[in-house]
Amino acid sequence: MAQAEVKPDDIVLEVGTGSGYVASSIQDCRMVFATDINPHAVLSAHERGIQVVRTDLIAGLRRIFSLILFNPPYIPTRPDERCHDWLEYALDGGPDGRGPLTRFLDQVADVLIPGGRVLIVISSLQYFEKCEEIFKKTGFSYTIADHEILEDGEELRIYRLKRD
Repeated sequence: MAQAEVKPDDIVLEVGTGSGYVASSIQDCRMVFATDINPHAVLSAHERGIQVVRTDLIAGLRRIFSLILFNPPYIPTRPDERCHDWLEYALDGGPDGRGPLTRFLDQVADVLIPGGRVLIVISSLQYFEKCEEIFKKTGFSYTIADHEILEDGEELRIYRLKRD
């Protein structure tokens, strides 16, 4: 899905790249960058040839990106369920599963150029309607670019966001 969205003039950022698999699959654009807070993930992405920065979401970056990709941690997690290791950053969505999503949307305007797009993965565990309210509240219009229903009944949607 990400590669289908890429345009030749895009400068792409994948937030929370993990192993760098998605970022490394992106071609036919000006440049691809990635971020992750996990030092092990940063090393893995770097070994795939990705230009990657270790940071929390998009902290310290500037407005140059025309396409931003993000699959936020979304597992609803109570404080007593936290595992306190690097894997937690990839999974822990906070008590309602929307904590990292909300933080990202509050910051993304600082790095997205006018007319830029965001592709973001949202799970039914996060309640689509609640996430759509957050999109609107943070100034984004949205369309559903793709969806998939997993074997356990969980639905994943890829939303395309644009600033109003």
